[in-house]
Amino acid sequence: MVVRLSLGTMLLAALAWVFVQDADVKHVEDGAEAIRVEPEVSWSPDPPGEGRLFCIEVIPSALSPLLGVHGSFAGEELHFVRSAHGTFETWAAVPVGGADAESGALRIVYAAGGEERMTFEVPVAPGSYEHEELRVAPRFGSPLGAEDRARLERDRASAPEAARRAHRTPRIATDSVILPRNSRVTSGFGDGRIFNGQISSRHMGLDLRGAPGDTVLAAARGIVEVVAPFLLAGNVVYLNHGGGVVSGYFHLSRPLVEPEDTVDAGQPIGLVGATGRVTGPHLHWVVRYGSISVDPLSLLDLQRD
Repeated sequence: MVVRLSLGTMLLAALAWVFVQDADVKHVEDGAEAIRVEPEVSWSPDPPGEGRLFCIEVIPSALSPLLGVHGSFAGEELHFVRSAHGTFETWAAVPVGGADAESGALRIVYAAGGEERMTFEVPVAPGSYEHEELRVAPRFGSPLGAEDRARLERDRASAPEAARRAHRTPRIATDSVILPRNSRVTSGFGDGRIFNGQISSRHMGLDLRGAPGDTVLAAARGIVEVVAPFLLAGNVVYLNHGGGVVSGYFHLSRPLVEPEDTVDAGQPIGLVGATGRVTGPHLHWVVRYGSISVDPLSLLDLQRD
């Protein structure tokens, strides 16, 4: 027996088939979202050292591609960028004097829709530091007076503002990082300091030998954020490298740049001096991720990884 269907009946059947197919596709998509695979989180170096920059990488599963990654580590915002091979990478920093592990949190945004929150813990290798006694001008070797304390507070407000702007700036330090002076390290990062036998502190930067008038170079591409005379740091220049990273150049005899200038790695930004609290002419170089001071040499190590 031959069954003949009218044109209207065939159109209704076709529409019903399309409806069923759409429902099946949605069912598969809903199922895929329900069983999405979390990405892998890794870091380099492993473990990172106390007081150092390092890199965090989020590696998506092929079954669950990602639209974006956001997060924080050790209390500072992370700034992920998508790499050429599809992973998401960010710089991060380990504070000095913290625990033997630091925690991070991520917000994962999936390409198929939906978000997920993850936490992770990074083991930390302890640092090794020395102690040294220094003789400075009596004004800086004893408790500061009221006028100097007020000036110091004004100085200290400038660095956090530069760090906040670095958190709002995309990473621009994409070229090779260099030493701002190709000279001997005279005092290492993290070493203890005792000034005139009274005031103790930790040396949160790197001292590089230099004679008055020697050239100081930008360590990496950046935007000039601060050019100012500080009480303890003397004449300073701060550069914003984006991605949360700033670098500072202290005790200059003379800055060679102005705020809002954009400089490249290796460009002269100042001259070595002996301004501020010093024992003699040298460059004091600092690097910070947000509010976390790190060994400046770890910025060079990041570029080599």
